Amino acid sequence: MTPKAWRLTRQAEASLTGIAEWTIETFGARQADAYEAELIACCNGIAAGTAPVRSCRRLIDPALDDTLNFVRCGMHLVIFVERDETMIIVDFLHGRSDLPRRVAELPLDD
Repeated sequence: MTPKAWRLTRQAEASLTGIAEWTIETFGARQADAYEAELIACCNGIAAGTAPVRSCRRLIDPALDDTLNFVRCGMHLVIFVERDETMIIVDFLHGRSDLPRRVAELPLDD
């Protein structure tokens, strides 16, 4: 299976930057680089079809759009939608955040 292309929404880019900044302040640059690499590897796994994908409906709300999915990666959930030729990484949400509220606020495209 050929991996699909993937891209980050503006929200996902902002979250990834925020995660990196917090990790640098808390654990240092080396750990921030390692965790960012882990999150990017997870995105590559999503695009390649090798990541363990779950529906956000199952986790958060059965009434959600069934195209919204997630993969656990470290302390975060990588939230994404699949389009014909592209995986769109919508956001990176911390597993301890208010997931139902945060997912409901997500823009699915930008």
